[in-house]
Amino acid sequence: MPEHKVGTREEWLAARLELLDAEKEHTRRGDELARHRQELPWVAVEQEYTFDTDEGRASLADLFGGRSQLLVYHFMFGADYENGCKTCSTIADGFNGSVVHLQHHDVAFWAISRAPLAKIQSYKQRMGWSFPWASSYESEFNYDFQAGLTEEQERSGQGEYNFGPIDLRGEIASAEGAEWPKGFLEGTGVDWATYRREQPGLSAFALEDGSVYHAYSAYARGIDGIWGMYQLLDRAPRGRNEARDAWWHRHDEYAS
Repeated sequence: MPEHKVGTREEWLAARLELLDAEKEHTRRGDELARHRQELPWVAVEQEYTFDTDEGRASLADLFGGRSQLLVYHFMFGADYENGCKTCSTIADGFNGSVVHLQHHDVAFWAISRAPLAKIQSYKQRMGWSFPWASSYESEFNYDFQAGLTEEQERSGQGEYNFGPIDLRGEIASAEGAEWPKGFLEGTGVDWATYRREQPGLSAFALEDGSVYHAYSAYARGIDGIWGMYQLLDRAPRGRNEARDAWWHRHDEYAS
């Protein structure tokens, strides 16, 4: 017998209908949150940012590609990384199929990282991805949108992420000698302090009358919703079924 509770079909159906009410309320709440996101005030982006792309140098406005909306995934791939973050890589596995639909609904999509373009192109080819990916190597873009830590923040030991302060020295100290950071660092070729200089997130921008506006950003578990694997696991019998360790791998690194 399984350790989990076992019941009759009638008991299952009664419990499932009760859960269905909660799921419907969750969906309605999600719709409400989406409306709140769209009602956020837009903030004009005054800074000029330049990115390296497969087609050459581009401004933030150029990334819209003639569309009025832009979604940016802040992909953790620092200049010193040997490979992209494996967590960002599992999230990015779901991008290819979505990009074409976004593009045909007036939404441009780009991943942006601080790694030089040549590193990005090599890794992108290895992963078999086709979504647009730009380098912000010589730009302040990552720092301005909480997707990276400046040298000053590193020296002070204090940074900002997910709209609040973070204690970098405390994080680094807690990681020293611990086993759990090894899973996250796998394949990046850097230590924890260097790894944490990059931050994951999702930002949304609007283009109107030639001006670019910042509309929305989300970080940490705020981007769970775009991690397709987790949406499926949450519906599996044992759910995410994980400890603190990063059990996932880049899709070409599993043993079988």
